[in-house]
Amino acid sequence: MRLTSARVLVAVLALVAAVVGPLTALGPAQAAAAAPVGWTVQVGSQASDEAFQGMRFLPGDVTIDAGDTVRWVARSTEIHTVTFFPGGGPQATLPDFNPADMTQLTRQGGSVYDPKTGFNSGLMTTVPTKGDAGPLPPVPHVQSYSLTFPAAGTFTYYCLVHGKMMVGVVHVQPAGTAYPYTQADYNDQARIARAGMAAMGKHLRHDLVRRSTAHRVFMGDDNGAVAVMRFVRRTAVVHRGERVVFRNPGEGAPHTVTFGREPPPPGLFSPSGTPGRYSGGQLNSGIIGPHGSFTVRFTKVGTFHYVCALHDNMGMRGTVVVKR
Repeated sequence: MRLTSARVLVAVLALVAAVVGPLTALGPAQAAAAAPVGWTVQVGSQASDEAFQGMRFLPGDVTIDAGDTVRWVARSTEIHTVTFFPGGGPQATLPDFNPADMTQLTRQGGSVYDPKTGFNSGLMTTVPTKGDAGPLPPVPHVQSYSLTFPAAGTFTYYCLVHGKMMVGVVHVQPAGTAYPYTQADYNDQARIARAGMAAMGKHLRHDLVRRSTAHRVFMGDDNGAVAVMRFVRRTAVVHRGERVVFRNPGEGAPHTVTFGREPPPPGLFSPSGTPGRYSGGQLNSGIIGPHGSFTVRFTKVGTFHYVCALHDNMGMRGTVVVKR
């Protein structure tokens, strides 16, 4: 088992907090406002050093009145989207994230929600436009995105990048209905969920440290709620002729192992170089998905630096030192 009973308990408590919120802290239902109200939902979360990335809308569910507006605010370097599909209901399947599809990368639809059509925020991240948000086309980065909901209904949305692990719901009541929660309640729920995900991230990383060796390096990890954006072990020391296996034990996040200069897309997404006899220079694993691995045999003494080309902007870098 990858998690001890105590860690499972931490994970369960964090997920409960993320789903139902601090119900015991809530007061009575709030009377509906005379004018439309604005609500805020946080998109993603992260540790101060960006080593842990939370894959949640916070809160995941909000209840508003017809005429109100929801504003989604980016809270992480990791890219996300806020995407409603036509019909507004849960989706049986989702399209794969395609960094070449401009309809996924840029805003689609207006500012007033209509369930008959689709809406997309574009890429949401705290990284300013033209900053490094990964190997993506130079499209505008969105730090906030708003939609007004004119009619009652229940509407589900997703992050296109992370699929069904990152889903939210907007419940729209008829205008004039009392609100079950205040924005302060939702903020408390988000705070508790962030703390829970930070604890999960620390436990995931501790487990990786315990299982890693000089010949087994982990390409981060994720459990569907939080992702570790670090190579573990970060510096591996081996002898000439020996192999290092890079493993991605996660559930959803892809990574690369890239030595030398990062090839631009689309070359970045395909393997290049000769991992069976690496002596320096260019070497790229291509995209390594969940439960995948990449093995490199080092044939020359030296110090070799590498990155995850998808997440090096978050500090996902490593080194292999090869001795005689």
